[in-house]
Amino acid sequence: MPDAPTGQPDEHYVVGVDYGTLSGRAVVVRVSDGAELGTAVHAYPHAVLERSLPSHLAGSERRLPPEWALQVPEDYREVLKVAVPAALAASGVDPARVIGIATDFTACTMVPTLGDGTPLNEVDGLQDRPHAYVKLWKHHAAQGQADRINQLARDRGEAWLPRYGGLISSEWEFAKGLQLFEEDRELYDRMEHWVEAADWIVWQLCGDYVRNACTAGYKGQLQTFDGQDAAYPSTAFLGELADGFEAFVADKVEHPIGRLGERAGTLTAEAAGWTGLPEGIAVAVGNVDAHVSAPAAQAVGAGQMVAIMGTSTCHVMSAEVLREVPGMCGVVDGGIVEGLWGYEAGQSGVGDIFGWFVDHGVPASYTEAAAAAGESVHEHLTRLAGEQEIGEHGLVALDWHSGNRSVLVDHELSGLVVGQTLATRAEDVYRALLEATAFGTRVIVETFRDSGVPVEEFIVAGGLQKNALLMQIYADVTRLPLSVIDSDQGPALGSAIHAAVAAGAYDDVPAAAKQMGKVRRHVFVPDEARAAAYDELFEQYVALHDHFGRATTTMRRLKAIRRDAVARRAAATEGSR
Repeated sequence: MPDAPTGQPDEHYVVGVDYGTLSGRAVVVRVSDGAELGTAVHAYPHAVLERSLPSHLAGSERRLPPEWALQVPEDYREVLKVAVPAALAASGVDPARVIGIATDFTACTMVPTLGDGTPLNEVDGLQDRPHAYVKLWKHHAAQGQADRINQLARDRGEAWLPRYGGLISSEWEFAKGLQLFEEDRELYDRMEHWVEAADWIVWQLCGDYVRNACTAGYKGQLQTFDGQDAAYPSTAFLGELADGFEAFVADKVEHPIGRLGERAGTLTAEAAGWTGLPEGIAVAVGNVDAHVSAPAAQAVGAGQMVAIMGTSTCHVMSAEVLREVPGMCGVVDGGIVEGLWGYEAGQSGVGDIFGWFVDHGVPASYTEAAAAAGESVHEHLTRLAGEQEIGEHGLVALDWHSGNRSVLVDHELSGLVVGQTLATRAEDVYRALLEATAFGTRVIVETFRDSGVPVEEFIVAGGLQKNALLMQIYADVTRLPLSVIDSDQGPALGSAIHAAVAAGAYDDVPAAAKQMGKVRRHVFVPDEARAAAYDELFEQYVALHDHFGRATTTMRRLKAIRRDAVARRAAATEGSR
């Protein structure tokens, strides 16, 4: 049960809203101590559009090519209209005592808009254009554009490229923007702003468009060098990518920057009507779900790596030193908290991989056995996998079912399981997939350490922390003590912390985190015997990682063959109509 309001007349409250891949969740938090008083979740009605545009939106079912992932922005507004009032009602808090609201979002999730913030898919005549919709973080169809950006940046010796580990991702603003420019120029010209969803939802709340420093730095290549003003990639660079693209920053991207924890504006009358909150309260500058979780876990110092583990995993940490870490997603001055360098890395698929296997790789007999035992299929497979000795399944897997975000930064890579025989069972593969994600995290941790960025503690936030077997595997594989955020709504709590700062209740984010953050230290500690056993498997993982990730183009070729086959099928279907 949530803590009850204190009833003290001087107590104040804030609301944090976390926008995930499939749903948005709101939490009402007491400012004085971070107590979570009421929560609510609203699932996006349209979820993720990966195969087609729904006919009720586009007029007819419009098929999407492989690697596309779109969303509908009205689903995000619905979270404000449904989850926030529900959380407020569940909390028992008087809305008049709420002093601020803040939001966080998956990144890089991009919304093409008109000058007033209207998403292009809401403009008459554009509803059937795929590029008019939100491009979700896991839209990987811009890999070709990312490859060209990376190659040109290397050829030109662009100073910003090492800040991103030597590679930018197909998930990010410039690759997705270039894809839009090249594949639907008419729509690109119609677009007036290329907006991170983290900023678009704040725009909806306060009526002002403020670009947050976090996504601008990590996903938009905004960097500062030698005390100069922060700058995006140059017009010369952009023009060399594609004729006419040189004005992308000036025309579509560039906008005033808001620092994390600052006030973007105040709640409009319209948004007050949606949410049930008082008009005029503080609306904080937007943020990313991963980065906002660090203060919620009281991880605002150097050396504390926070892994936000859900459908994917984002690894964030702060450090006192600036280093170039191969394959990192970025390093930004003040990217997590002011005064420290904020680093980001990640894995594009984690919970998504486990969910995929349960949905598509488990025999009916396991589903029946799980139901008979009163367990979910995940719980059933976890219990069976937990009975095994390390290495008993004889497998090793690569966790690239949604590509590789770090350290290879290549979304043309794909998943792999090696060692299967006729004796292999579902729980064997399931455990191998759990281990593969831990091995992927170890690669990230070791890459940071080898680059001179110390990692001393590993803290987990997100729903996967509930799987004790998975958490112990991570502790053993990484040989790091594993702490867990003491909240079921880590990002939403982190947003609430930023709302409290924006409202003036605390001087800065670290001060608010000290009072409002929640963490249980060293819940899982590594066991040396298990860690040594995992070293053997990790050696095989690294061999596969380097072979398929660096030495051969097999996985990229398979993706290309698939795209060609899908295109032929689509053409044949269109021709038969």
